[in-house]
Amino acid sequence: MNQYIIRGGSPLFGEVTVSGAKNAAVAIIPAALLVDGVCRIENVPQISDVTLFFSILEELGAKVRLLNRHAVEIDARAIRSTRPSYELARRIRASYYLLGSLLGRFGRAAVAMPGGCNFGVRPIDLHVKGFTAMGARVTEGGFIEAEAENGRLHGANIYMDQVSVGATMNVMMAAVLADGMTTIDNAAKEPHIVDLANFLNSMGADIKGAGTDSIRIRGVERLTGGTYCIIPDQIEAGTYMAAVAAAGGQVLLKNVIPKHMECISSKLVEMGVSVTEQDDTLLVRRSQPLRRTNVKTLPYPGFPTDMQPQITVVLSLAEGTSIVTEGVWDNRFKYVDELKRLGARVQVDGKVAVIEGVDHLEGAPIKACDLRAGAALVIAGLAAGGTTTLENVHYIERGYEDMVGKLRALGADIRVVDVPEEPRQDSRIG
Repeated sequence: MNQYIIRGGSPLFGEVTVSGAKNAAVAIIPAALLVDGVCRIENVPQISDVTLFFSILEELGAKVRLLNRHAVEIDARAIRSTRPSYELARRIRASYYLLGSLLGRFGRAAVAMPGGCNFGVRPIDLHVKGFTAMGARVTEGGFIEAEAENGRLHGANIYMDQVSVGATMNVMMAAVLADGMTTIDNAAKEPHIVDLANFLNSMGADIKGAGTDSIRIRGVERLTGGTYCIIPDQIEAGTYMAAVAAAGGQVLLKNVIPKHMECISSKLVEMGVSVTEQDDTLLVRRSQPLRRTNVKTLPYPGFPTDMQPQITVVLSLAEGTSIVTEGVWDNRFKYVDELKRLGARVQVDGKVAVIEGVDHLEGAPIKACDLRAGAALVIAGLAAGGTTTLENVHYIERGYEDMVGKLRALGADIRVVDVPEEPRQDSRIG
């Protein structure tokens, strides 16, 4: 069991290269199951969620060959099962994408109810609605089981009752091999949805409208394979931007798509942070006191919910009173109690946090409670005086490639220590 030991109070300087997008990779890798051929995926982030997906695909019968640190070749022609193991699937939230890919290709799937970060109820009712509209029978229990009538889904017109990234991507995967045309209205528009559509199209799918609120998928007979490069990670880039804002300094972020970062950059600029765009880089500099602002998370192109904890940490060091409203998930302020241990002044009422800026934070022992909250607490530790010990860093390693190494290259005093895990009672399902 690892911990991060952070001695904060020093600004960050240098360059950092942003990895491939976690939220795209965890959809694109299971989508490779739709391909009746060999696909090569590049710019794959080295994170534990990706490693876990490789294990799931291999268990199902796919051949997974790592070509280098960030490229993989997947051959799913010899899939022998449509039922991933309970133990593997339950460890990752994105395992529900296996439903769309397996159901779409084989007409059936059975996937354990997923795990991952716990910051509120994340029902899959919209996923089920889409599958049902395309002719699947879906039953829910410890496993979600879906089976298409006559072995193949058919096209349908599907309206999402609310904007859902996961449901949009899952229905898109299920539809690419279905008979006829499927339309998804009120679709989510995040960059990783466009990336998934581009991946599928590069393999032979016929998807139009990704990135708008109406996506049209004309089913094809088969996907034949090809090569695809995953986009840079918007949230990883935003996290390092927030780190510079909180700790001060100047950092050049390489391998970014500035257009994807505008919703984050604009808020940081409001707060007094300098952000300079070039073709695929952002130069971020903070040398003056931070100003207060208000933030509300919204579906893309709004401010991303996955950046809410990080911006809250930055605002805890801004002059004046700021308000952060969580417009996507319930109960995503669990980390605030840990942030308050460092001296932040934050009061939460439901989906709203009121933040009274302080002039400094002070290091203390704290625990991560989910992926993005964990990254936010790293930022808090970098900005705080003294030493911060952060536990439960396995959450961070789910979605950030070599965060410690990248921060150390920027001059941060952060290291990983291995703490023996206390024995605990066996809770496996018999």
